[in-house]
Amino acid sequence: MNETRRAVLEALADGPASGPDLAESLDISRAAVWKHIEALREAEFAIESGPNGYELAAIEAYNAPAVEFELEAPFSIDYHDSVGSTNDRARELAADGAADVAVLADEQTGGRGRLEREWAAPSGGVWVSVVTRPDITPAQAPLYTLAASVATATAAREAGVDARIKWPNDVVVPVGDDGDYRKLAGILTEMEGQTDRVDWLVVGIGINANLDADALPEGATTVRDEADDVDRRRFVQRLLEEFERYRTDLEAVVPAWRDLALTLGQRVRVDRPAGEIVGDAVDVTESGSLVVETDDDRVTVAAGDCEHLRPV
Repeated sequence: MNETRRAVLEALADGPASGPDLAESLDISRAAVWKHIEALREAEFAIESGPNGYELAAIEAYNAPAVEFELEAPFSIDYHDSVGSTNDRARELAADGAADVAVLADEQTGGRGRLEREWAAPSGGVWVSVVTRPDITPAQAPLYTLAASVATATAAREAGVDARIKWPNDVVVPVGDDGDYRKLAGILTEMEGQTDRVDWLVVGIGINANLDADALPEGATTVRDEADDVDRRRFVQRLLEEFERYRTDLEAVVPAWRDLALTLGQRVRVDRPAGEIVGDAVDVTESGSLVVETDDDRVTVAAGDCEHLRPV
């Protein structure tokens, strides 16, 4: 956002201000003030004119300027009303050298999850992919997936949803006490790098927010169904702020993940290339691998498709 335009917004966020007062405080002409006000209105900021001057009545827009305003995290927003896949767009930006960009869309027409599964992503959800260039090794990349799941669960819990995490990357809502759940959000992490370093990393996050669960695949739930509709602008801001918090403090990721984990303590089946593992999920390692206690041994699983089983 234009810095002067941002300054106008920040001034109005403190209360009504007249054109002459804005012009004087920002050292611009009254005509320039009017142009910035009109540009902000075109960006869907609800700015009214009253006896005390201009007033910011509400921020109801869901677009790049709205999400960037008051965002307490160093991400620029690449917004689209509709896009095939936010992850595909993020990969393009990463290949062009971008960093700290969040690709945000009102809807995705070609969303996908892990293992190339289709992901329904209609208007009303939160579909965002973050481009980052962390100074880490590929072995540490799973921590970014865990950080994203913690950030997503935290934002959902602030919205009133009993969000938990199913290893490795699903944010879910528990159903009963036997490990059953409904899926609220999924995370897909992609990266490019060398043997000893990551060049770029894209974390895609898809959240069923202001949607009706009965319009989604079986087993899914939504923020709307679990609590109420959310202000998607503020939800995305809190998600990005929490992600920023954990990506800058990787040592805090696993303890926070453990606190929110639904998988730990569950009987699980993990499908992996080396074969199926069945046992009790007892811990997650500092690199994000799941520790499963089988009848014969303890096995550490770095990647796989995890299913919660009913207690024996």
